[in-house]
Amino acid sequence: MAGQPDLVLHVIPFSPPCEAVKVALGRKGLEYETVGLTPGPHADEVERVYGEGRRTVPGLLIDGEPVHGSIAIHERLEAMLPQPPLYPEPIADAVRAAERWGDGELQPAMRRMFWGTMHFRPEALGTFGGPGSLDPAGVDFAIKLLRATWRYIGITAETVAADIAALPAQVDRVDELVADGILGGEDPTAADLQIGASLQLLLTLGDLRPLIAGRPAESVAQRWFGSHPGDVPAGALPAGWVPAATATA
Repeated sequence: MAGQPDLVLHVIPFSPPCEAVKVALGRKGLEYETVGLTPGPHADEVERVYGEGRRTVPGLLIDGEPVHGSIAIHERLEAMLPQPPLYPEPIADAVRAAERWGDGELQPAMRRMFWGTMHFRPEALGTFGGPGSLDPAGVDFAIKLLRATWRYIGITAETVAADIAALPAQVDRVDELVADGILGGEDPTAADLQIGASLQLLLTLGDLRPLIAGRPAESVAQRWFGSHPGDVPAGALPAGWVPAATATA
């Protein structure tokens, strides 16, 4: 895009907020450089670039100026290029509220459920952009990574089980936002991107997929992100952890 600022986006793999920002940048017609960071060590690099206490992705440099976090990036892109809108009137306030819920509640739960489920099938980590199911040496690496991730995020079996139990209510909320016209419109809002990216990663978990499949929430996940590489086959989680899916009209 002629005359646009220099944009550098810092990301890590499997990060829904990073995927959300990529789609937002594309919708605005902006060209950008992507810098992929290594999960784990990325936190120190992000803090070095974006400032003390900022250790998560995504981060966007705009002509060298740091903008940290998906919500802040979306808002800055909107200020730079109002069209097409990420916060369209007259639903802008509702979109912002839904985006904050997606960032503050759904996304942390999604992260715990994803990495929590992966603990039970470490060989499946190789299906996420890698060679497929991992060999024994790869599984050893995956187990080390998963243990470190559990410590970093603060995951326990209890938190994973509690998040899974709460997932049907969260999917209900997404469906309600679609019914109210806040999500699922012709063009994506910031809330569509924030929430859809998290749901898209959850759809890679075979045990949890039936809780989302066939619901309006599934269309929010797939419309702007398509299918996500990777698959953790059903049966990974202990018996009794996953509530039964309810039929929808």
